[in-house]
Amino acid sequence: MHPDLVSLLAHCRTLPTLPGVALRLLELAEDPGTDLAATAEAIALDPALSARLLRIANSPLYASATRRRVDTLSQALALLGLNAALSLALGFVVARTMQADRTLAGLHERVWQRSVLAATAARALCERLQFERPEELMLGALLQDIGILALLNAMPERYARLPDVPLQGRERLQAERDHLGGDHTEVGAWLAARWGLSAYLQRMIRSSETVETRDPTLGCVVAAGLLADLWLRPDDAHARAQLDAIAGPCLGLAPLALEELSARLAALAPEVATLFDVRIEREEQARQIEHQGRELAMIRQLLERQELAVARREADRLEARARELDELVRRDPLTGAYNRRQLEDVLQQAFDEADRAGQPLSIAFVDLDDFKRINDRHGHLIGDKVLREFSQALSRMLRARDLLARYGGEEFLVVLHRCGAERGRQILERILATVAAQPMAIVDGEPIHVTFSAGLATHGEEARFPDARAMLQAADEALYGAKREGRNQVAMRARDHAGAPGPPAIG
Repeated sequence: MHPDLVSLLAHCRTLPTLPGVALRLLELAEDPGTDLAATAEAIALDPALSARLLRIANSPLYASATRRRVDTLSQALALLGLNAALSLALGFVVARTMQADRTLAGLHERVWQRSVLAATAARALCERLQFERPEELMLGALLQDIGILALLNAMPERYARLPDVPLQGRERLQAERDHLGGDHTEVGAWLAARWGLSAYLQRMIRSSETVETRDPTLGCVVAAGLLADLWLRPDDAHARAQLDAIAGPCLGLAPLALEELSARLAALAPEVATLFDVRIEREEQARQIEHQGRELAMIRQLLERQELAVARREADRLEARARELDELVRRDPLTGAYNRRQLEDVLQQAFDEADRAGQPLSIAFVDLDDFKRINDRHGHLIGDKVLREFSQALSRMLRARDLLARYGGEEFLVVLHRCGAERGRQILERILATVAAQPMAIVDGEPIHVTFSAGLATHGEEARFPDARAMLQAADEALYGAKREGRNQVAMRARDHAGAPGPPAIG
């Protein structure tokens, strides 16, 4: 970097510094005597960070075969492991630290979208290549563009005046060097050193645009960024050529493997985006929404000119398209079921409506039994196919007014409107019998059958809950009861009138 740029960054008051919890995490990472207890004590001082680690421990990235929910920070750290917990916690803290200048919030969001997708892709790559300590590569992929975020904080107006070139690649690096005196990989490595991050992370950030590397760990970070680019812009021919150039020679990945990784990234992206509070949408979707806005403006002009017949036809078409786009945002891209964010909005509304109308409401956690064995034996693509077929089978057998949402991993939540406990159990048992009898996939002529365990909770009959969250907890407890009793069954969780939990009733 040019000395003037180093001096500007070193004396910049708006450049973020790591908070105390991050500095403590770095100390623990360097201390060979660190244990889970010390790590838990440091993380517990930051409630928001603790909540994020609990969420990621319960996410599909770390879901166990039994889907036993992790309820405490100590359980989360035990599941993740010491090194993984430190890396993930540090990633969450840095993500929160790098705040955007208001004038460039859109660019800041685009950078974080790519960073979060790259971290997800790095996880999928490590899974595919069987690399050890994948969380360190996830962290390297997440932080590879912090140099851009640092420059946005330090010199927002100058950075905004850069030529209109892609956010990544040689053109961006050259434009940054020509106009600023250094590129974002140099700035990112400099900032990582200033923060006290490891030399290993500094090297990953500095080499994140180096397609010619033959180091598999560095290649993994570079490839992860390019996979993120292609996910956001599937028609990016340059990113495709760059990915092909590093995937085979450095990582030994064939084109078919890259397609499988793209599918895996699509499945994991919504969950990871929620963990980092980032909205992820493909460039094509963004262009469609922008185009939609322009067309709606045109319709308003037509209406003003009294061209009512044409305008109404166009308005109907655009409203239908808007509903389609809105539906896509609400759906889980893998299974087609509603996603967890949509579920949270709908469930409380359904609870309040049931209360006002004096009608019963039932919900059920539905969890596929021994799903990890399918992934381990047949691979994640077959596992994804089983999840899709299972979701579609459930949707076909539910009533039109009911709702199915993917809660996470192989776990779904069913909302049964105006449905009492006994009727809810009958519905779930009928679905269980039907699902168990039909194959969810056929591999090499061998049918794959699944069963599920379900936990049912009902509000508005003999049991009443203070809110939807308490209902979820009761259904969750019933699900564990079904698991304990041997799986492949429906269990109900009751509460007495005082609100105290009663024993699970196994159906």
